[in-house]
Amino acid sequence: MKKLSTLFVATFCWFTLTSADDDFCGIRNTTFQDGETITFKIFYNALGMYIDAGTASFTTTLTTFNNTPVYHIVGLGTSNSSYDWIFKVRDRYETFIDTASLQPLKFMRNVDEGGYKFYENITFNRQTNSAITTKGIYKVPNCVQDVLSAIYYARNIDFAKYNVGDKIPFTLFLDNELFNLYIKYMGKETIKTRYGKFRAIKFKPLLIKGTIFEGGEKMTVWVSDDANHIPLRIESPIAVGKVKVDMMMYKNIRYPLSSMISFR
Repeated sequence: MKKLSTLFVATFCWFTLTSADDDFCGIRNTTFQDGETITFKIFYNALGMYIDAGTASFTTTLTTFNNTPVYHIVGLGTSNSSYDWIFKVRDRYETFIDTASLQPLKFMRNVDEGGYKFYENITFNRQTNSAITTKGIYKVPNCVQDVLSAIYYARNIDFAKYNVGDKIPFTLFLDNELFNLYIKYMGKETIKTRYGKFRAIKFKPLLIKGTIFEGGEKMTVWVSDDANHIPLRIESPIAVGKVKVDMMMYKNIRYPLSSMISFR
């Protein structure tokens, strides 16, 4: 897989999923809404201490795409200006998700990472089950997701249906390839983040091996144990050191954040 390799991508990898043949195809949105914004801090640890490496934010807007009502979701990743001289990151991810099925209709990725620049533009044709990119047309299964739409699709998973250790399979289209992945449900626990103390749902996604992240179940994710399923914390070892991503701010979420036990 090409260049799936920055700290910012950590905020996306924890939900790299969807499945063509499971019962989540056509799941309805019950967790997020128009105007929701969630902001994260990305921390990097190489010498035993976490440093503030950058920020990532996700914003949802209700609009239309080809006369279809969609959620337009934008993910932005920026390295801390103090460390731009070491590795500057300015990333923008966008997806347009059908409000009725939570399936992506279009995905764009504009990456600027340490001098490496990459642009990807994918249009999904649901009638022909194909993905049209600048490099060709690819056959994809029904209910395939892009790396950003998968986050919001997965927030709607009903974890109460699963037992600890259960694996939830999914299929992802990225870099003109299909990846069959899963997340492993690890149960519930109370965690303390830099924002506060929460009741959380815990799981491990199967990661694709890249230049920074190792393949396998090395990453751990916690989402709020309430109706929002907001990502609270992501932790993972990387090629050199470790990365931690904490939710630090939210706006216009659909329900009260009832999973929060205390603030900071």
